[in-house]
Amino acid sequence: MSDLLIHSSKPDTRGRVISVTPESAHWHYVGFEVFHLTGGQELSEITGLNELCLVILSGKAEISINQKSFGVLGDRNHVFEGLPWSVYAPCQSTFKVKAVTDLELAICKAPAKQALEPRVIAPTDIAQETRGQGTNIRYVRNILPDTSPYAEALLVVEVITPGGHWSSYPPHKHDTDNYPHETYLEETYYHRLNPPSGFGFQRVYTDDGTLDESMAIRDGDVVLVPKGFHPVAAPHGFDLYYLNVMAGPKKSWKFTMSKDHSHIGWTSTPAR
Repeated sequence: MSDLLIHSSKPDTRGRVISVTPESAHWHYVGFEVFHLTGGQELSEITGLNELCLVILSGKAEISINQKSFGVLGDRNHVFEGLPWSVYAPCQSTFKVKAVTDLELAICKAPAKQALEPRVIAPTDIAQETRGQGTNIRYVRNILPDTSPYAEALLVVEVITPGGHWSSYPPHKHDTDNYPHETYLEETYYHRLNPPSGFGFQRVYTDDGTLDESMAIRDGDVVLVPKGFHPVAAPHGFDLYYLNVMAGPKKSWKFTMSKDHSHIGWTSTPAR
């Protein structure tokens, strides 16, 4: 199995099914976890030197930051239903989550120095766009885009790719610290499938061939993108969801397109 592909496990004593740290990924910035909590189960943590984005993937939860409660959040049964509720937790703070129902929660992490204000990111705060053309169309939900003032380092986005379509395509990369032309951003993809019995594909590769991994992705898998191009394919009959987390030395999403795919072009329009 590729070192870039991580399968979900059974919940540990805290309910965690996915754990990616900078140490385990052999990089510097992005951390990512997924928890499956049962109703009434609680989770708390000190953020330390990281800022966090808590994304409610499904279910309902009561979330507080530094003992300030934001009430009960979450209103979708699965990731293919509507938009998410999220909460931003700054560095040097403490969060607490209590599952009101069965809960799937993603925790996105990146190093930060500024203690920004904690806040709820409601579905109405999320900018949506349709990206691509033809069988390249997918639907993007920007939770924490690079233009957001509410995070120091984190970029967080959800994408729905219909069955039979490509995503993160045409292939692009962001592995060189050469602002404003390109920025270095590590990235994780958390994949879900509808129906969950299917599979998808993701390739992570560089022009020089030093990295070239093609992976069959299952429901609940995470793919690490330390560098290179990283297109995704959803087979006919299976819609694909992924949650992206990106972070690097500069919070800006500047990428380079694959020269082999320059004839395709990159299009993006706001969703209605």
